[in-house]
Amino acid sequence: MARFTTALYDLGLYPVFSEVMKARMPDNTGPFAYSIYLCSGVLTWGLFTEMLDKGQSVFINNANLIKKLSFPKICLPIIVTLSAVLNFAIIFSLFLIFIIVTGNFPGWLFFSVIPVLLLQILFAGGLGMILGVMNVFFRDVGQLVGVALQFWFWFTPIVYVLNSLPAWAKNLLLYNPMTRVMQSYQSIFAYHQAPNWYSLWPVLALAIIFCVIGFRMFRKHAAEKVDEL
Repeated sequence: MARFTTALYDLGLYPVFSEVMKARMPDNTGPFAYSIYLCSGVLTWGLFTEMLDKGQSVFINNANLIKKLSFPKICLPIIVTLSAVLNFAIIFSLFLIFIIVTGNFPGWLFFSVIPVLLLQILFAGGLGMILGVMNVFFRDVGQLVGVALQFWFWFTPIVYVLNSLPAWAKNLLLYNPMTRVMQSYQSIFAYHQAPNWYSLWPVLALAIIFCVIGFRMFRKHAAEKVDEL
């Protein structure tokens, strides 16, 4: 409920930010341009952070369940992912209502969100699995993840436009995989353009690598996790 209330509050503030940042979006001067730009990034970033936050603590938070019951432990990360996606769907539906009411729905391009969203879930799920296993053996991982996400947020073009940065900063941020993901959402909703699918291939490769590593770590340390918990 807290996330739901926060989202409503944020959605109310975005039109204010749009007036402040309008000059930063010369290629889109619509009255809600920055509001939509910001929403498309903040809401999807919220899904990313929730998946990582719940993923890194999933085994520790369910320690008693893991030790007392015999069941496929891989169900826990899956349940966490589904829970985060459900929370996101509720909040994101408010955003969709907003863009429909204001006449900014991207039409058929909206369906481009699906592969981008699946890619983000795969990326966050794999990384969350790695962090979850690590956190069982190194309990400081959870605190480090929280700090890292704060920095990661500001090194991702969510509240600012990537093209407003100097060339060296823009090139540097392109090494951030979430930059490409956020740009895809922003292209769809703020600019009504298809994402640059080619730019997402490195993110897909990284997501697959994370998933493979995470699953192998999960299986390799299955017995040790129970002892550590």
